[in-house]
Amino acid sequence: MPQIRIALAQINSTVGGIEDNADLIVRMTAHAASSHAHLVAFPELALTGYPVEDLALRSSFVDASRAALERLAARLDTEGLGSTAVVVGYLGRHDPTADVQRLGLPKGSPQNAVAVLYGGRVVSRQAKHHLPNYGVFDEFRYFVPGDHLGVFRLHGVDVALAVCEDLWQEGGPVSVAREAGAGLLLVVNASPYERNKDDTRLELARRRAAEAQATLAYVNMVGGQDELVFDGDSLIVGADGELLARAPQFDEGCLIADLTLPEPQAPAPGPWGVAREQLAGFDVLRTTLTTEPLPGYAPEPGAIAPRLSDHAEVYAAVVNGLRDYVRKNDFPSVTIALSGGIDSALTAAVAVDAVGAENVYGVSMPSVYSSEHSKSDAQELAERTGLNLRTVPIVPMVRSFLDNLPLTGTAEENLQARVRGMTLMGLSNQEGHLVLATGNKTELAVGYSTIYGDAVGGYAPLKDVPKTMTWELARWRNAAALDRDETPPIPQGSIDKVPSAELRPDQRDSDTLPDYALLDDILDHYVEQDRGATELQAAGFDPDTVSQVLRMVDNAEYKRRQYPPGPKISVRNFGRDRRVPITSAWRESSGGVAEPAESETTTTADTPTGGTAASPTPTGGTTASHDSSTVSGTDTPANSRAAHDDQPPPPPAT
Repeated sequence: MPQIRIALAQINSTVGGIEDNADLIVRMTAHAASSHAHLVAFPELALTGYPVEDLALRSSFVDASRAALERLAARLDTEGLGSTAVVVGYLGRHDPTADVQRLGLPKGSPQNAVAVLYGGRVVSRQAKHHLPNYGVFDEFRYFVPGDHLGVFRLHGVDVALAVCEDLWQEGGPVSVAREAGAGLLLVVNASPYERNKDDTRLELARRRAAEAQATLAYVNMVGGQDELVFDGDSLIVGADGELLARAPQFDEGCLIADLTLPEPQAPAPGPWGVAREQLAGFDVLRTTLTTEPLPGYAPEPGAIAPRLSDHAEVYAAVVNGLRDYVRKNDFPSVTIALSGGIDSALTAAVAVDAVGAENVYGVSMPSVYSSEHSKSDAQELAERTGLNLRTVPIVPMVRSFLDNLPLTGTAEENLQARVRGMTLMGLSNQEGHLVLATGNKTELAVGYSTIYGDAVGGYAPLKDVPKTMTWELARWRNAAALDRDETPPIPQGSIDKVPSAELRPDQRDSDTLPDYALLDDILDHYVEQDRGATELQAAGFDPDTVSQVLRMVDNAEYKRRQYPPGPKISVRNFGRDRRVPITSAWRESSGGVAEPAESETTTTADTPTGGTAASPTPTGGTTASHDSSTVSGTDTPANSRAAHDDQPPPPPAT
């Protein structure tokens, strides 16, 4: 039976960085060739980065991708890599001769395509058939679906290709690969991370390998791109479902394995020949690169990397998302408001792991309500991690503001958070740091943050992390440090303290919010599972608490729209996944009837229209505003590059 050595190159492409991505592809191909790989596969849209979004609708970008593909094929041959077959994702066009708008199709008919490069040429191309249009995906907006399946013969092995969603949907390339008699089904992917997805992928790959009656090789991207994080986890499974090889999660590199595959069933066209046939309603284009099998050799089994624990997986996703956002946007450093609480402490630990302690600048901004332990915990965090720390007391600034504009109650509380936010943005402008928001998914869900205060920031690492998980991750990170004989980065005081915004005397989060464990449970049902009030009550939740929490969530949509991006780790994050209107008369908590604004008493600065829209307290009343959290006191986001235009241009990349 024919043998082949395959390399799955899970690389970290940069969207729009076509030439840099091409350089990376050449380097990884050379590495694979030095390990005697015969076939190297790269992820979906590896040449352009993924997702390209509306760049796909720019003719100049599509043309640049297509031209770069031709140059890449020639360059590989010039550098002595032409005898290694390379499969690479790129941005193509359905009809290269036409760049006109056709009704119902994206401008220019761009395609999410994959090509086979060999001998200095692009010898085969095909496009993604199934275009996802759910969750974070909008591919019907950008692409035209493919209309044929490519099968190429290499060293006596027939290899069929598929692109990401083609594997997840029934029919299409998987079923045609079986009809075509392919011995190997190679799937290129840019599959974003979410919790527990690695198990889902493996089971899917096993099922599709059985359906195709072929070994299945799955190569995935790694790295962060705005709100998405790609976790690699490339793998190979046999037609019988056996896991043959698996790459590490979140690490760039090559998974190399020797495969023994069945002999082809169909006659091959001559060398460099192309034959077209109809199978299961699809056009199948067969291409021959080499016909003769390789001389037999002793195969080396592929490695199977151990899986990360649930907490290690989430932490790695958050770190990688932040690291690549900083690196790919050429920021030299980050700054964080350090309040001594759990969220800012965890954000700081993530930042230190992502970009190094020397590039993290913490700012402690105590007020008259800041406790001594909050200030000491911030100092201890800096000592444990080695990050830079400065103290900027906000009392004089707040007092000066109040002397000129007397504010009381919630307006005065929120002023403290806004002074902190302004301080962070000033330092960002002056010194070029990226401001990190420190809020978590729970606070974002119920609007427990001050807009233009602790909600400022250019990136929010914990945006999709529920409050209860912030404690879990902090404990996990400290335990991981102890396992490595390192200093745990997060002070125990930050983990143990009762959450508080510290904007007024003796304030606690529990004054206005349900217990966080209960709150996160309700939010999981409402936000991630999309269950309504009736279903929540049927599940056993208290009707009054359900009504209050859902009302908080519904009223906070305008804040979420102005919140910085952050890495997706859940099935349904705020932003790309969950899209609801800001202006809406529907209120799930009241059976669809909008409640009158007269009963609500929040400051006009914190409502989208200048009217009133407070969130209810857990006891059924209304609170002035859940904007009362503060950067230095609650750990809800207090840093920001919410508007990138408010910061100086980043320095050139070094």
